[in-house]
Amino acid sequence: MSVDVPRSIVLVRHAKADWPDVADHERPLADRGRKDAPAIGEWLAAHGIAPGLTLCSTAVRTRETWRLAAHHLPQRPKTVYEERLYEASPGEIIAVLNDVSEDVTDLLVIGHNPGIQGVAEVLTADSDGDALERMTRNGFPTSTVAVLRFDGSWKSVEPGVATLTDYWEPHEPPE
Repeated sequence: MSVDVPRSIVLVRHAKADWPDVADHERPLADRGRKDAPAIGEWLAAHGIAPGLTLCSTAVRTRETWRLAAHHLPQRPKTVYEERLYEASPGEIIAVLNDVSEDVTDLLVIGHNPGIQGVAEVLTADSDGDALERMTRNGFPTSTVAVLRFDGSWKSVEPGVATLTDYWEPHEPPE
């Protein structure tokens, strides 16, 4: 496959998690998270976003988010539970992206803040419409989705390579 093909990275922050007395990695979704996670899948399906691969943090809350969201997609993509995404910095997430097979054109990544927001900001050089302004203003609350596009190989993913084409959060404040 040519390395100059258009590619997309869909970055998803897990849905709202609960705070029971368990290790952070084992925190489940809160009631609101269980309501918001399906909306992620509905939004992806409504926007024709069909990733060929999903990389999901191994944390309970990210796995639950993906299970509830994926149920709403027309076809569930291959999913890899990636330990390196748990508590990953933007640089660590970029390292994970650099390892993606060149056969994948559309990738979905489910992780945690501050890494997911940070990598969205670091990779974005340009934006369609007001997506960047909304992301800058609102941050990256739980259940937020950012869609980035770039041309090139996964090994070429580096700061400033992408265009932020869409930004969505289920509870976005009115304008």
